[in-house]
Order: sequence, then C-alpha cells, then structure tokens
Amino acid sequence: MANRRSSSRPNRNPQLRLEQCWLHECDIDPLILRARLLRHQGRRAMALAVEQEVQPMF
Repeated sequence: MANRRSSSRPNRNPQLRLEQCWLHECDIDPLILRARLLRHQGRRAMALAVEQEVQPMF
C-alpha cells in the first residue's frame, strides 16, 4: 500500500500553529491584528505607533 500523508496531522511548528489560530480569531481587536501584521512585515515603527493606540489610558 502507498504511504499517504494525512492533512489532519497536527502541525509540529508552534509558531506556525499560533499564526494559523490568529487567522481564525475574531475576538482580537483589529488594531492588535494590524500591529502584528506590521511587525511581521518588518515595519517596526508603524507597529509601535499602532500599539500605542491600543494601550490603556489609565
């Protein structure tokens, strides 16, 4: 029999698994998602600016 790879096999890379969860997460504030995307793109200054908007005021 041919050996078939299962697509339902759990991903062993925790970072990739976390990023896949983020794609499906809808409770996260859009600004937080935007900051994560900017960081991922290497746009650190923009990410920091967006993160400041998310910081609590008190």
